Amino acid sequence: MKLFRIKPVYAHCDLPCGVYDPAQASIEAQAVYEIQNKYAGLDEHDKSRAIIIKEQRAELVKYHLMVLWADYFKPEHLEKFPDLHDKFWKAIKQASQCKRHMDPAEGKKLIDMVKDIAEIFWETKKA
Repeated sequence: MKLFRIKPVYAHCDLPCGVYDPAQASIEAQAVYEIQNKYAGLDEHDKSRAIIIKEQRAELVKYHLMVLWADYFKPEHLEKFPDLHDKFWKAIKQASQCKRHMDPAEGKKLIDMVKDIAEIFWETKKA
């Protein structure tokens, strides 16, 4: 008697669609921006905490983008969106920039880059 019956399953991504979403990366990018925006008005104790939280949120942006990049997007998406690889690479690099800077302009760039990737994601979900 076989304990496990292995049957091939075919799915667009690692799991059946519906588990991937750029929303979490967007939420974390917005948090980075908000912290950068409020930083100047904080007292010294809160500034230290803000830096730590901002860096954690920026790292989460990188994580969520890398999951989308590696697990959701496939070669057929690169055919339709040939600059997709570059968009992800630049967005992940921008999240690293946000870890290094408190300038809200850097956070705004990150939000815009994540939004651009999200728009492509939703375009592929329609297909």
